[in-house]
Formats: sequence, C-alpha cells, structure tokens
Amino acid sequence: MPLRVAIIGAGPSGLAQLRAFQSARDKGLKIPEVVCFEKQSDWGGLWNYTWRTGVDEYGNQCHGSMYRYLWSNGPKEGLEFSDYTFEEHFGKPIASYPPREVLFDYIKGRMEKAGVRSMIEFSTIVRNVRTLTDGRFELTTRNEVTDTDKSENFDKVIVATGHFSVPNVPEYKGFSEFNGRLMHAHDFRDARQFLNQDLLILGSSYSAEDIGSQCWKYGAKSITVSHRTAPMGYDWPDNWKEVPRLSHVDERTAYFIDGTNKEVDAIILCTGYKHHFPFLPDDLRLKTANRLATADLYKGVVWNKNPSIFYLGMQDQWYTFNMFDAQAWWVRDCIMEKINLPDYASMVQDVVDREEAEAALKDKYAGIEYQGAYTMELIEETDYPKFDIEASNRAFYEYIGHKKNGIMNFRDFGYVSPITGKKAPKHHTAWKDEFDDSLESYLNS
Repeated sequence: MPLRVAIIGAGPSGLAQLRAFQSARDKGLKIPEVVCFEKQSDWGGLWNYTWRTGVDEYGNQCHGSMYRYLWSNGPKEGLEFSDYTFEEHFGKPIASYPPREVLFDYIKGRMEKAGVRSMIEFSTIVRNVRTLTDGRFELTTRNEVTDTDKSENFDKVIVATGHFSVPNVPEYKGFSEFNGRLMHAHDFRDARQFLNQDLLILGSSYSAEDIGSQCWKYGAKSITVSHRTAPMGYDWPDNWKEVPRLSHVDERTAYFIDGTNKEVDAIILCTGYKHHFPFLPDDLRLKTANRLATADLYKGVVWNKNPSIFYLGMQDQWYTFNMFDAQAWWVRDCIMEKINLPDYASMVQDVVDREEAEAALKDKYAGIEYQGAYTMELIEETDYPKFDIEASNRAFYEYIGHKKNGIMNFRDFGYVSPITGKKAPKHHTAWKDEFDDSLESYLNS
C-alpha cells in the first residue's frame, strides 16, 4: 500500500507542501498519495477575500481575516518564491508592496503552473483526527457541498491551517454597555465604514498599525490606539494618538489608566489570534504562544510527541511564503525518509535550544536574522533552490528604517530581489493617495 499523506489547509503553507511533493515527482521520485482538505471553495487561505464575517455559508467559523484595500505591510522581497519570481509571473519587475489581489494572483500562478489543484478537496472541513492502534490516523471530513461525511486513514498528517483566523477577544468593563461598533480585527472588512468617526484601536502590533492606517487613509476623524505595554512610537498624523491601556468604557467614552478619556464611535480589537485546532485531540494538538520558536516542534515542524504529525507556518513571522517552502520541502524529505529524525530527547532539546536562542535576541533586527538563519537551515538540508537570504534580511532592515522615518509613506520605497538581484521600481502613485488597489491599476506602469 502506498504511503498516504493528509494536508489540512490549502493556504500558503498547505500549497507549499503540495508544491514540494510535486517538485519531487517532477524529478522522477515516487511520492506518497497526497490529499489536501480545504474548508474554503478556493485555495489561498487568508489571501482569499470574503465579505462574510462570523460564519461562512455552511455555518462554520469564517476563516478569512482579509479586508478590502489591504496592501502588503512588509516588502515582497522577503517572501519571494525562489523557484517562481515575481518577474517570472508578471513579466516584469513590480513595486515592493503589492495589494492583496496582486499577491493572490502570484500565489495562484505558481500553483497553476505546478498543476496540483486536483489534489485538493475544496469546501471540505476536517472534523476529527484520531490515532489508530497501528500508528496511522483516521480523518473524518465533511464535504459541505454534498453535506456528507467520510472517514479514511492516513499514515502522516500535515497541519497547515495557519494561526491568524481564530481571534483572541479580551473583555473590558463596560463593553456590554458600549453603544458604538465593537469588533475584532478578524471581522474588519472595509475602512470606509469609519468615515468621519472617532475610532479606538486596542493593540500595538501589525493589525493595529495597518487597520488604523487604512481608516486614517479612508477618512476616519481620529485614531486613538491603546497599548498594554509600549506604544508603537511612529510619527503618526496629527489626528492619531497613542494612549496607555484601556481601563473601561461606558456608553460612548473610553477611559484609560492614565486618567484620560476619549469619546469614540467604534472600537476595534487588534488583540491577536489563537493557535486553534478543534479537530485534534490533546495528544496531537499544538499549544504554543505566537513566537519565533514554537513549543514542541522539532525543527519548527515535527510534533515531538508523535513524529507522524507535522505543523507548517506556526511561528510568528518575518519570513512567510519562502519560509513555508523551506518547511514544506523539509517535511516532504522527512516523510520520504531522505531525512532521519533523531531520538526523542534530541528533538526535545532542539526546541529548548531554539527557545533559548530566541530569548537572547536583542531587537527586531536580531529577530530577522534568527528567522532568516532558520529558513536557510532547512533549505540547506533539502533541494529547495537557495536564494540570497542576506538580501532578504537587508530588505527587512531597510523596511524597518523606512517605517521609522515615515509610517504613512514606507510603502513608497523599493528593494532588491534576493532572487533576480534587481531593485523594484517605484509604484506610480504614493500609497496614501492610491485608492485603486486592483491588479490592473497596480501593474499599469
């Protein structure tokens, strides 16, 4: 019987895994039987945009956290596929901060070239994973279109569902009495709804930064950002203010621990996401904080407690698409027994060493180097095409500097591709003045 491998999720991580197996097959290797289960009707994961919030058309939790007008908040030079460049896909170099539609087109183009769509069962949720006495797994899935369940057995399971779709929702005193809009970033879809409104954002990470910037760009009256530990500290526009932690709210007013208050029309919780795997039992379920060194994963991908189950893309991220590729190629070679796992004690120590190395990092720049080195570590153990990791690091370093110098214009700069060595051209319109985020407009040079 051929080895059977289940991939859960057809977002960037799951697609990376399909591409890894397809690459081996194209080189004449015999690959396992691979089946990928995707709850949405199309591939791309979070890069699919939907107007839906709360639940999808079948009553399942809505996976998407994507919103209209999103532009990449990091340089594309840090995520470029080394086997499929932006220039190959679009036929020319493009600017460094593409909108969602452009990145989605890039992801799709690579997978269409690979020809792996037939390996995916769409509109299918994984309801349960159970370990069998012989060490294999029984997966129970439901096809939502036909409304039917089925169970089948697999030798290996790869969890590629991501960890930016189940919101972390704190509660503050007075939320139940607040008369304005109260929502998590997961349900944010359109900045235009906050035109001429006073907006309170809770949080100080990427979601707070970007959603606040979107609302500023599309005409919010004021942006107040409440932080728990430290402000983001950028040079914000005049109608943007950072304040300490929220104390409580009443019908219209937010009160902060420094004694100040602000009347607001809406509150957006940019309070992060949970690693959430309701289809997995405790003995298979990853429980980790959002960090660069995930708990209980050897090499960041192998579940120590049962090395027949793997996780992709569960780290906090500087690197994304190409790191997922590095992980997927490594997992493929592990499953195909080209890479041998050490004993359990060594796998546990690997996690300890990575966590200690992360704890010693001094700043963001060190974090970039750490994750870049991790990505290259995996690549060097496989046949994934190598690329100039230092060039990717430099793009991130420059990006951080540009944000410090101007948070509302950092997207107007370009960086050098770590694959082609070419510098990205400048976009034809400054981000703050560009209200057309379509593929056609972006590529119109």
